[in-house]
Amino acid sequence: MPDGTLPAKLRRTALEVLTRDRLAELTSAYDVSVEDRRSLVAHVDAIVRARSVEFDDLLRRLSRDELKAICSALGCDTTGKEKEPLVQRILGAGEQKELALPAPVAADSEGKYAAAKPAKKNGGDLGFEDKLWKTADELRGSMDAAEYKHVVLGLIFLKYVSDAFVERHRQLEAEAAEGADPEDADEYRAQNVFWVPKEARWERLQSQAKQPNIGKLVDDGMVAIERDNPTLKGVLPKDYARPALDKQRLGALIDLVSTIGLGDKESQKKDILGRVYEYFLSKFASAEGKQSGQFYTPRHVVRLLVEMLAPYKGRVFDPCCGSGGMFIQSEKFVEAHGGRVGDISIFGQESNTTTWRLAKMNLAIRGIDADLGEPDPAGSFFKDQHPDLKADFILANPPFNDSSWGGERLREDVRWKYGVPPVGNANFAWVQHFIHHLAPTGMAAFLLATGRTRQLDSRHVTGL
Repeated sequence: MPDGTLPAKLRRTALEVLTRDRLAELTSAYDVSVEDRRSLVAHVDAIVRARSVEFDDLLRRLSRDELKAICSALGCDTTGKEKEPLVQRILGAGEQKELALPAPVAADSEGKYAAAKPAKKNGGDLGFEDKLWKTADELRGSMDAAEYKHVVLGLIFLKYVSDAFVERHRQLEAEAAEGADPEDADEYRAQNVFWVPKEARWERLQSQAKQPNIGKLVDDGMVAIERDNPTLKGVLPKDYARPALDKQRLGALIDLVSTIGLGDKESQKKDILGRVYEYFLSKFASAEGKQSGQFYTPRHVVRLLVEMLAPYKGRVFDPCCGSGGMFIQSEKFVEAHGGRVGDISIFGQESNTTTWRLAKMNLAIRGIDADLGEPDPAGSFFKDQHPDLKADFILANPPFNDSSWGGERLREDVRWKYGVPPVGNANFAWVQHFIHHLAPTGMAAFLLATGRTRQLDSRHVTGL
């Protein structure tokens, strides 16, 4: 029987499902002091730290729908009409054993892919992401986190597309008697599966992981995937052969990534890839420090913005999209509320080439179609890649207080309807850029450095 509590990490995961207003009600009910009552994170931190809060009692104050949302976040069963079973499942999540990672799928000597052994049920298990991160981080050595993230995330992407390919390959082999061809690339593209040429297939790379030329083999594999999948052209990292990257560590990292099932149907259903990818992005952001905002906005912040706008249908735009988190949360919102993902169209722009690549990979592995233009250091102010777009929703986390945005060259611009922005700070320029791209009934939610709410038009624009 659960003992009425949860590890702090799981309590935090559970609480982040709730809205800021709901958390404010709870902190008031328990008389918990909160440093910044406008901050969802501050409410979560205060409750997690408070000794006066019995977590089982807190759960019983919640509605059935809120408990179901927490169960979903923790990977627990969400069925049932009564609240108490949901409470017990949440409390029991902390007693589960660590997630059993799916075994990698390999080809035999004839190139046939054996069916993967069934993985143990994930249940409410969490924490395997942290174990993977710690192991991967140990393999980093002296490499800077900003550089290492492309090494790791590129391999995770490669493993995903290879797993999905193998899954489809097995299906086509089973249908060979009916005319299916496992080596016909169109058979894969028809199912939105990337075609993976032989030199890029994961089992081949894993078998060569200990060879001194493994870096070149990975680079060749990335080149081959881009060659045969035009939507990925210019997206994948191709510098694994560089002398600065220790090849023994690279081989060990490949062995580590091999332990994760990512692209097969069972893993996709449990969103193993999404969990690993987002967790690694957040950890790299922490490791890189304050500059990490260029490519990653914390999930709970993104979720708040998305919940504010409720983008059920229409055009979603982020002119400084980083690694694409706003888009992913928007599609998750639509799915969670029973809508059709195809009802929203996604547009973005990103000036940093490596971050743009992260976004393209991040969206590709989730099957999200988006128009991100091309990376251009000129940025949204000087080279707007969607000049005629009028979006129904704008979600953004622009660079805070950018003093070198080139404002002295843009003193007269059609976007400055509310006054010319100051040369020494781009914040007001970003706000007007957002407004310029809004449809007549469009809405925007974005982050600014002030830390307080600013409303230029309460019907259209909210800045946090």
